[in-house]
Amino acid sequence: MFTFLVNRLFQALIVMFVISLVAFAIQDNLGDPLREMVGQSVSEEERQVLRDNLGLNDPYITKYARFVGNAVQGDLGTSYFFKRPALEVILDKLPATLELVFGATLIIIFLAIPLGVYSAIHPKTTWTKIILALSSIGISVPVFLTAIMLMYLFAIELNWLPSYGRGETMNILGWETGYLTKDGLLHLILPCISLASIMMPLFIRLVRSEMLEVLSSEYVKFAKAKGLVSNKIYYQHALKNTMLPVLTVGGVQIGTMVAYTILTETVFQWPGTGFIFLEAINRVDTPLITAYVIFVGLIFVTTNTIVDLLYGVINPTVDITGKGA
Repeated sequence: MFTFLVNRLFQALIVMFVISLVAFAIQDNLGDPLREMVGQSVSEEERQVLRDNLGLNDPYITKYARFVGNAVQGDLGTSYFFKRPALEVILDKLPATLELVFGATLIIIFLAIPLGVYSAIHPKTTWTKIILALSSIGISVPVFLTAIMLMYLFAIELNWLPSYGRGETMNILGWETGYLTKDGLLHLILPCISLASIMMPLFIRLVRSEMLEVLSSEYVKFAKAKGLVSNKIYYQHALKNTMLPVLTVGGVQIGTMVAYTILTETVFQWPGTGFIFLEAINRVDTPLITAYVIFVGLIFVTTNTIVDLLYGVINPTVDITGKGA
């Protein structure tokens, strides 16, 4: 276990190293920080002096080492637009993004798993064919189109739900949330459904395929031969063994939804990290762009590492040491 943990942490460091190179390349080549600081009124001679003082003329390796050293300390630069530390801006917007991810996760859990199980248990019914057809369509439809269609139908035509914004929030121990107000919940419905539509078809098909594989296994056939009740076989034995790979994939995919919120937040003008990232691109706010890339990369790496460790803990038959039998 310890060897596996060390190996995973080493791999995580390599990935973060690559991400830091990409982020630094963005910062070093996108825009001129001096222009954002002093504008156009400073002479070229004064600019060169300032560039020397700020270390902008230093060798690439020196600038990269300074960038990594600052990043390790949590200093990812100061946003040109907000005039605040870029990481602080992202953390301020993070609760809104996590609200969407949480809502989308609940929708996936309470819809995708039952639909996947049903389509595996009843593979030839009309409802199963409809479920699989809709999941195929869902895979093909981009999230921004889903968001626009939902907005047009439920916000514009039917006028049932709000079309943009976060709505009223309540502060709980410093955490702003819309889950505790009626207006906040109404604003959450459409964005959460849109975000869930990205992963829903994947999970329906994943649960179905894993369930079908388990149902065809020898121990399930033996349980049927013993005369066990079908529901007990399906939901106590088969579903339990189906959930392990689903949890593994789900942990990774739900973590990556933090990055997938970009288009959803843009369509619904949701004030989260994805929306602020696109605004940073439009404003060429390089420190904020860099901070977002590193932050999302860290979420990916952390989520994958935790899921790998949990997989070994949940399933003792998995050889996480890599030594084999």
